[in-house]
Amino acid sequence: MTLSILLMGVLVGFLVGLTGVGGASLLTPVLVMIGIHPSIAVGTDLLYNSITKLFGTIQHWRQKTIDFKLVKMLAMGSIPGVILAVTCLKLFESNYLNQEMIIKHALGYVLILVALATMFKVFFGHKLKENRWQLKSLAEKRGLTITIGAVLGFIVGLTSIGSGSLYAIAMLYFFRMSTAQLVGTDIAHAFFLATTAGLLHASMGNVNYMLVLNLLIGSIPGVLIGSMLSAKAHTNLLRTIIASLVLLSGIKLL
Repeated sequence: MTLSILLMGVLVGFLVGLTGVGGASLLTPVLVMIGIHPSIAVGTDLLYNSITKLFGTIQHWRQKTIDFKLVKMLAMGSIPGVILAVTCLKLFESNYLNQEMIIKHALGYVLILVALATMFKVFFGHKLKENRWQLKSLAEKRGLTITIGAVLGFIVGLTSIGSGSLYAIAMLYFFRMSTAQLVGTDIAHAFFLATTAGLLHASMGNVNYMLVLNLLIGSIPGVLIGSMLSAKAHTNLLRTIIASLVLLSGIKLL
């Protein structure tokens, strides 16, 4: 099991480095499909994501490509959203014993949503024109920003998926910022979100720490290799292929 998990970490890290497609949308369904309990897969993936996003946050902080005001406002919604999601999972497990079914179905629907969002970003992201939301200041969009944070935070707490991809799509449409700043802000917020959700799942016993360690050992060299090759790869084509696989995984889980 250790060798296969190491290799899985290498592959996921490689694809993330190569294409930028979120690791959770690749990793969580695979963990579920190889027989790991859905709640353990979600909790483990969140903690793994938290550690990987930490390094990305540090790098973007050094590059000054993080909008901390936007991170703070999104977190005002996303942190309560995550707490609500994990609380709901705990209540459903205590009262109805159907936590596994809820997580699997939620995973399926969110994977389909992430796949479609990824395809939208590939084919139409560069064609988006400025809209009335982008022209408003952050203070004017306070309510909208907190609501986006809360809704997507709930989804992340339930499935571990979307801390990067779904927020990136929202930021692309509702906020005006450079590509580097969008990526940096997205990663920084994802770090705080995944850390909170990961700790909550850990408190429920939903984290396999040895699995996290094996995945990290594999994914770190994978990300480095993928990142080095990304300049030479047909990134949009690869993103479309991966999004198609994620879409199929989502359909299979339903």
